[in-house]
Amino acid sequence: MIRRTLPLVTVLLLAASACSSDAVSDSTPAPTAGTGPHAGESTFVAEVWADNWFSLYVNGKLVGQDSVPITTERSFNSERITFTATYPLTIAMVTKDFKQDDSGLEYIGTDRQQMGDGGFIAQITDTASGRIVASTGRTWKGLVLHRAPLDESCEKSASPATDCASKIVAEPSGWTSAGFDDATWAPATTYSEEEVGVKEGYNDISWDPSAELIWTASLKLDNTILWRHTVPSG
Repeated sequence: MIRRTLPLVTVLLLAASACSSDAVSDSTPAPTAGTGPHAGESTFVAEVWADNWFSLYVNGKLVGQDSVPITTERSFNSERITFTATYPLTIAMVTKDFKQDDSGLEYIGTDRQQMGDGGFIAQITDTASGRIVASTGRTWKGLVLHRAPLDESCEKSASPATDCASKIVAEPSGWTSAGFDDATWAPATTYSEEEVGVKEGYNDISWDPSAELIWTASLKLDNTILWRHTVPSG
């Protein structure tokens, strides 16, 4: 086998070309100013107390939920959730009062068998300005997904699963998005601390006077509710 030796100049040119190719393949283009994943976003803190459970969406994205499962007996607590988002904000929440089944009752089969009652309060602060940009009140709009019992006289029934009727509505598609039409949703009803019967966790938050306890027109019958509220550009 005859081995041919390449001229020195050719070897040097090939080596330079290889180094140049490696530099191109390993390089990462510099990000363009103002187009990063956090461009235009602000940081917020949501403070929420709910009887009994909630989840929070902002601009169609789930940003947090109650850390205590709704199946926990007396699951009363407050939450502070930090998130980033871009104005305007479309705030969407699910709130649930505990129900043992579709009868809408709790503690079924015990001497405490009863209808539960709901209620929640929330405020959202823009951390850069320290300004509360959203708080629960009559401007929030709600849609009841689960209402029971329709006949309150079944509250002490020995067979509530068959005696207590319920009204169940499917969750609308896209309801957390900015473009969703909530024109037919009902405005929230506000309640006092005494009417809701606030419990553990409520006093752990310094509530702004603008933040009110809300629910639908019935604290007892409406068990699962969707809520929407819009915050304009900051």
